[in-house]
Amino acid sequence: MCAGCLLVVYLEAFINVLFLGLTLVIFGRVILSWVPTRLPWGLNDFIFSITEPFLSPIRRALPMGAGMDFSPLIALVLLQLVEQLLLRLLPPAL
Repeated sequence: MCAGCLLVVYLEAFINVLFLGLTLVIFGRVILSWVPTRLPWGLNDFIFSITEPFLSPIRRALPMGAGMDFSPLIALVLLQLVEQLLLRLLPPAL
């Protein structure tokens, strides 16, 4: 297998893992908002610091409606769209 092909495969795997991790962290934040608890080793602060840069701009752009925060849902949809776009921009591995 050529070196360029391996690079494409590694980039594809990296993109998949990165976006899966972001998706899981957003789901974790949603669950923590439903069940307020303190996780060990500062995981609450870690989850908040990872997700807030994504959710805060979405939250500011959305009108507040009925006290529901739809920013995680919109962030998940946007993450999926960006992931698919990045994967389509990669050249095919032979």
